Amino acid sequence: MARRRRAEIRRLEPDLVYSDTTVTAFVNKLMREGKKNLANRIFYGACRLIQERSGQEPLKVFRQAVDNIRPKIEVKSRRVGGATYQVPVEVAPRRATSLALRWLTAASNSRPERTAVERVAGELLDAASSSSHMVVV
Repeated sequence: MARRRRAEIRRLEPDLVYSDTTVTAFVNKLMREGKKNLANRIFYGACRLIQERSGQEPLKVFRQAVDNIRPKIEVKSRRVGGATYQVPVEVAPRRATSLALRWLTAASNSRPERTAVERVAGELLDAASSSSHMVVV
C-alpha cells in the first residue's frame, strides 16, 4: 500500500492538427531523448502515409488501432495466506489507453521497415485491421 499521496494526473494539451489528447500522448511515447519535433514529424508523416495507402482518415485509423489493442482485463498478484494468486482484474480506461500506446510504439519499433514513418504507419494500419502480430507478455 502506498504511503504517499496519489500521483497527480497531468492534463495533456491537445495536438495542433487533430485537437486530440491521445495523439499527444502517442507522440510523447514515440519521442526519444526529448526530440518532440522529430516525434511529431514521424507521426504526421505516418498519417500522410496512412491516407495514401488506405484512403481512410488517419485519425479514424489511429483511434481504431488504439481501441483494438486496448486490453479489457489484466492479472494482478494477490497474496492470500502463504500463496500468491494471479487474479483477473478489469483495466481502468486510462491505464488501458496507456498500455495500448506503449504496445503500439514497441511493436512499431520492432517492425522491419526502413524508416520510422513506415513502421508507425504499418503498425497503425495492422492494428486498425486487427492483423497485428504483436505478442504481449
